[in-house]
Amino acid sequence: MSTQNQQQNHTPALVVLTSLFFMMGFITCMNDILIPHLKDIFKLTYVQAMLIQFCFFTAYAIMSIPMGHLVDKLGYKNGVIGGFLLTAVGCTLFYPAAGSHSYAIFLGALFILASGVTLLQVAGNPYVTLLAKPGKESATLTLVQAFNSLGTTIAPQIGAFLILGDAVQKASEADKISSVQMPYLGLAGLLIILAMAVKMIKLPDARAIAQAETEANHDGKTSVWQYKHLVFGAAGIFCYVGAEVSIGSLLVNVMGHLKGLSHSDAAHYLSFYWGGAMVGRFLGSAVMTKLAPNKYLAFNATMAVALLLTAILVSNGDVAMWALLAIGFFNSIMFPTIFSLATKGLGKFTSAASGVICTAIVGGAVVPVIQGWAADNYGLMISFVVSAICYVYIIFFAVQGYKADES
Repeated sequence: MSTQNQQQNHTPALVVLTSLFFMMGFITCMNDILIPHLKDIFKLTYVQAMLIQFCFFTAYAIMSIPMGHLVDKLGYKNGVIGGFLLTAVGCTLFYPAAGSHSYAIFLGALFILASGVTLLQVAGNPYVTLLAKPGKESATLTLVQAFNSLGTTIAPQIGAFLILGDAVQKASEADKISSVQMPYLGLAGLLIILAMAVKMIKLPDARAIAQAETEANHDGKTSVWQYKHLVFGAAGIFCYVGAEVSIGSLLVNVMGHLKGLSHSDAAHYLSFYWGGAMVGRFLGSAVMTKLAPNKYLAFNATMAVALLLTAILVSNGDVAMWALLAIGFFNSIMFPTIFSLATKGLGKFTSAASGVICTAIVGGAVVPVIQGWAADNYGLMISFVVSAICYVYIIFFAVQGYKADES
């Protein structure tokens, strides 16, 4: 069978995987609605509110490598099914968490939910790169991840309506807390349906593709940790996710600080941040068929630094707000491009590498807390220096780190 025919056979599988990325984006972005909502209800500081992201993304640090081993044993398809089901369990636990009126129990439910999302990430990203046409890994993963951005674009609108709407904000404290119950039960039901759908669909086993790649490489490597470009790439994912989550988590508060917008009104603007990422991914998947992915990554990271400095230094609230929102567009291709560059040529080590890289998503737990601390102690806007430092490292990876193993 020709390579072209193999690619044609893989197209239906790639289409199915778009649902996975959509749900990961939707659920992750709902945290940006939970943060201001629970911050007000429980009277939290910025650091305490950022524990939502800390618990969510700490799951990546603890669970990614074990999930990588699980995917290696069970296969990528079963990993996707298991990820949907475990995420559904976490969503269901929001019901008793809200009933208990306990912030700590909310955080526990988030950790379980995030463990399921971790399994989806570990299984889904390498699945796409292995099924992609050789040389088109970055473009293919970027295109599929555009549907992740579609989820993040829709989530603020739905979350704002269901959780931050005027009727909810005027309700009692008990009703405000319980407003999260039905949306997350609905998500649980949808996730179970998706798990059943994937179970019934025939998908290729990418482990055979990975083994063939290893045999063709003849690089003599015996451990995933022997690939320097993977290690540099994992650090790049840490920085990227940390910066993206920090900015998204604080945007509602920034718009209140700069523009005096209510949480509900500000939440609608989040769609520009995440919608920019969606547009950027569709555009980027086309651009990277013509332009080297590392060069496009370096350009986007440089633009993110420039926009952050603009937001920090200008006194005009409109300019600062739109500068931060515009970063979403330049974030667009970063995760899929860093991931594909970091896992390029790893063959049979691809699932283990995915576990390592997804562990680095813990940047979404660490960096927001650091930026929250900076906001509490030095001011909300100056705290964005933390995110700027993260993008500077990504520039290094795009220029030099990605080719660390080249002779």
